[in-house]
Amino acid sequence: MVDPTSDLGEDVTAEDAPRCETCGEPIVHVPTHRVVTWIEDDAVRTAHFCDDDCRAEWDG
Repeated sequence: MVDPTSDLGEDVTAEDAPRCETCGEPIVHVPTHRVVTWIEDDAVRTAHFCDDDCRAEWDG
């Protein structure tokens, strides 16, 4: 597990990094990383994206 108190992106590998909802690539050391968060069925859901272009293509 990534230390939640560490610097953003520190100690993240491709194996434990989130994947882009649009292209499926692992998001490792990507400065343009975007996250959308919402509530669904009483649970918090998130979707991660490489950049604004992938975010714009997502139809979720």
